[in-house]
Amino acid sequence: MTSRTPSESYTVVTDLVLPSETNPVGNMFGGELLARMDRAASIAARRHCRRIVTTVSVNHVAFSKMIPLGSVVTIEAKVSRAFKSSMEVVMDIWIEDRESGMRNKSNEGIYTFVAVDESGQPVPVPLITPESDLEKERFKAALRRRQLSLVIAGKMKPAEATELIALFK
Repeated sequence: MTSRTPSESYTVVTDLVLPSETNPVGNMFGGELLARMDRAASIAARRHCRRIVTTVSVNHVAFSKMIPLGSVVTIEAKVSRAFKSSMEVVMDIWIEDRESGMRNKSNEGIYTFVAVDESGQPVPVPLITPESDLEKERFKAALRRRQLSLVIAGKMKPAEATELIALFK
């Protein structure tokens, strides 16, 4: 199976925050942002493996800044690492300043997807070859996150989590 670069899965979703998507103080509901992130990440995962994909987990979401009504929100997603049938997708969320048009990072997230066939069975996915320094950093960190997740789930013994152990030596 061939290897692909993160840029081949790069996905940008831009949308406006509408009144029905906000809480009583006029900021975007967290669940609305999570749904938008899930759609962007699923497109990135699908572009990477060119298969049907399904969300396995929401590994990390940081709601660092509120997103007010009327904001233009852009989600940038790309696959950071691929394993046997799963893919980690990292997202950066930006909001545009209404007056200057400058983009400011508001949130970030990491989701995991698995590629499946038409009957819902996991299928192999292409590996990732990171190119930029940031892609290489995210690629390395993905293995640590995967090992931590497997240890917590009881699917890996802590002594086998070599990347995690290396962090503390």
